[in-house]
Amino acid sequence: MIERRTVFRAAIAAGSVGALAACSGRTAGTAEVDPARVPPKAKITAEPAVGARDVSVLAPVKLKVEEGTFTEVSVTNPDGKPVAGGLDGDKRTWTSSEPLGYGSTYTYTAKASGHDGKVAELTGSFDTINPATLVRATLNPVDNAEVGVAMPISVKFAEPVADRAAAQRALAVETSTEVEGGWAWLSDRQVDWRPKEYWPANTDVKVTAKLYGVHYGGGAYGKADVSTQFRVGRNQVVKIHTPDHVMRVYRDGSESASYPCSNGKDADPNLNTPNGTVIVMTKEPTSIFDNERYGYTDVKKKWCCRISNHGEYIHENEENRANIGKNNTSHGCVNLFERDALAYFDSALIGDPVEITGSKADFPLTSDVMDWLLDWRTWMSKSAL
Repeated sequence: MIERRTVFRAAIAAGSVGALAACSGRTAGTAEVDPARVPPKAKITAEPAVGARDVSVLAPVKLKVEEGTFTEVSVTNPDGKPVAGGLDGDKRTWTSSEPLGYGSTYTYTAKASGHDGKVAELTGSFDTINPATLVRATLNPVDNAEVGVAMPISVKFAEPVADRAAAQRALAVETSTEVEGGWAWLSDRQVDWRPKEYWPANTDVKVTAKLYGVHYGGGAYGKADVSTQFRVGRNQVVKIHTPDHVMRVYRDGSESASYPCSNGKDADPNLNTPNGTVIVMTKEPTSIFDNERYGYTDVKKKWCCRISNHGEYIHENEENRANIGKNNTSHGCVNLFERDALAYFDSALIGDPVEITGSKADFPLTSDVMDWLLDWRTWMSKSAL
């Protein structure tokens, strides 16, 4: 009897220990939490950063969220107007789509729903660059112009450009026909593009100068983008060999007209009609000529085509009728009979080339329209890139 009771108690004791152990194990399992299973909090970041200063007006504003998706994004200018922009497909990145203004404070507010079910927020502002100087640029030819086959594209700046490479990188030329050409800086305020050879006739050209926001150096920035579209017309070239006293006009490679002329005085190099390829720069039905050094002022002539910034024109001069076609007696201009001057005037386009040879003097390289006076190697050496 004693032995059986002892065994019975032992069995009960052993069973109790096992039951307690099993119960204790189940309680520990329900209390533990796996850190890897806790959703991370959403985090919003901004570019430019909160409080950033001297931000480029070309820098896109970007707001990004990690571990969540945006529910609200607002970027506003100093007037409280929204900056254009939008979210990407997964609603994790907002990017602006318009340039910013100079010297302005922009404010952003963003909210995102995190994977943890909580809302993340970011508010802040940044300031854009406030330039010491804003530089205006102009483009030539003007919109919708029809020009001759030697017409250069010219970008002129209101102030000197220190970082020419930065400005040149912002320029682009598109043509309807493949054309080899390049940019050349003719001064610190002017960069021109011309084709290696004359433009193909009937070429459509588009020029874009995305200069807004471009730093030219020394605190100067581009004031605005500019652009133009124009068309190259028919191929017309004037050739003058000064000793021949004849001005020949070639249309699409064939001679279409020839006019007797009188060129600059052979005996005086200062009055020669200089050698070189120039272009028709302006067409003036009448023009007034003055040169006190050579004894004339307020002289009116008709059907005038300017071919340089040094005073040379193609125009009528009936007062020199006796020498037209016979002697070179002008002060540097190409003199024609009035009927011939009118006929040529009517046929000419701005940008038509005029090729002059046979003179004792050359056109000086001081004009802002020297494009065809430079050979191609020299031209390309003037590129900033």
